[in-house]
Amino acid sequence: MPAKDLDGQLAEINRKLDLLTGQMLEQQRKQLEAQELKQDLMLIGRDVFQTAVIELEEVAPYFETDDLVYLLKKLLRNTRNLTTMLEQMESAADFFKDAKDPLRSAFTQVLETLDDLDRKGYFEFMKEAGKVVDTVVTSFSVEDVRLLRENVTSILNTVKTMTQPEMLSTMNNALGFYRKMDIVVDRDVSYREIFKEMRKPEVRRGIVFMLEFVKNMASPNGKTGGGGLQVEDGVAASGEQLTD
Repeated sequence: MPAKDLDGQLAEINRKLDLLTGQMLEQQRKQLEAQELKQDLMLIGRDVFQTAVIELEEVAPYFETDDLVYLLKKLLRNTRNLTTMLEQMESAADFFKDAKDPLRSAFTQVLETLDDLDRKGYFEFMKEAGKVVDTVVTSFSVEDVRLLRENVTSILNTVKTMTQPEMLSTMNNALGFYRKMDIVVDRDVSYREIFKEMRKPEVRRGIVFMLEFVKNMASPNGKTGGGGLQVEDGVAASGEQLTD
């Protein structure tokens, strides 16, 4: 065999031996790493097991293996229900995602409305109104409220009567006369002058009106019960002519 072929075969053999040696070293390295990983996992597993044993000792009186089996069976029987619930939760999440912008817009609108009401003084007004209610509650007893409830019909009827057009007109005229009244008596008046004034028809009509008014005010039903003086064009109800 030529020396050249022999050297080539030896080089090929050395190359293959180097390749096998490298593979063996790589295999040894992987085995060593696996062994180290196994040892680490064993240590971690031992710690986890010991910790689990210590923690489970607290629930040991309340837990049995049958309970775990029952729970697993329950979960398996309700797999479809759990799936449906998860789907509903996903649908709800999608809904809130879609409604986020409209809700934000509505919330902004509510804030703007509240700010507008605050600037107009609504909240301050309600605050003061609450103080009014508090004053009423602290100023009146339960008995006062009961009496108000029993007489509310009469009060409303009185208010209704006072709000009639003719009554409002009369009160307005009376108030207008009172505001303009500037009668001042700055001298002594004799009885003769008084009797002379009483002979005037308008004075006698005024006196009769005042008497009827006082009698009606004193009557429980607001009526004189008949027999009263009714003046019309200077004539009393009894038929007596009011003459000078």
